[in-house]
Amino acid sequence: MSILQSIVLGIVQGLTEFLPISSTAHLRIVPAFLGWDDPGAAFTAVTQLGTMTAVLLYFRADLWRIAQAWARGLRDRDVRSERDSLMGWYIILGTIPIGVLGLAFHNQIEKGARDLYLIGSALIVMGLLLLLAERVGRRERDMDDLTRGDGAAMGLAQSLALVPGVSRSGVTITTGLFLGLTRTAAARFSFLLSVPAVVLSGLFELKDFVGGGDDNTAVAGLLVATLLAFVVGYASIAFLLRYLVSHSTYIFVAYRLVLGCVVLGLAGAGLIS
Repeated sequence: MSILQSIVLGIVQGLTEFLPISSTAHLRIVPAFLGWDDPGAAFTAVTQLGTMTAVLLYFRADLWRIAQAWARGLRDRDVRSERDSLMGWYIILGTIPIGVLGLAFHNQIEKGARDLYLIGSALIVMGLLLLLAERVGRRERDMDDLTRGDGAAMGLAQSLALVPGVSRSGVTITTGLFLGLTRTAAARFSFLLSVPAVVLSGLFELKDFVGGGDDNTAVAGLLVATLLAFVVGYASIAFLLRYLVSHSTYIFVAYRLVLGCVVLGLAGAGLIS
């Protein structure tokens, strides 16, 4: 992979990780459109460490408060019922499904799940589900109204993001809307919930990526892509949270449907592979 390809894919990762349009799908589709090789699931997972660093920085106050309350709750029963302590448990509970399934289906995720027909179909199906959630969701509940059931449901939904095209933020925001959360509450919990899963996944793949050879160019390209993913990802978080305060997700629904149809059409015609 050239430095130019790393720059392009790093920007793509940062732009698409937090929008409900699937970063993993775009890191498969963009190279296919440009005639480049598939960078692979490992490259995707490692560059997500850049966007996760953006989440850690953007939500540093929230994450530190939650971590402190959760730790105190292990020693003090009275603290366990506090909102921040409970939030820590909700994040842990929601991380379990994707951790178990990610390990169980690691080989399938690396290979078969990156099929363009599957990606195109997932873009369309999740777009339609997001549209339905926008139509039927009550959007009456905020972050303070989250329950253990919400954490479990959004955690199970997050595990579907192992399939490229589903979108981690897309499926968790969609689930949050179905559960009656506001758009911003669904998005904020989606970002917080993604931290443990993406960090663990990235570190797991980083071990194999860096240890796979002595290609300094490959490592340099990975570092460039990860840095750009961090910078662009931070801006993307700020944009989406501001946007959802007064806008629906219909623009993302339309984008998913159009892109999914284009991918299926081009793949079916043999123009991309």
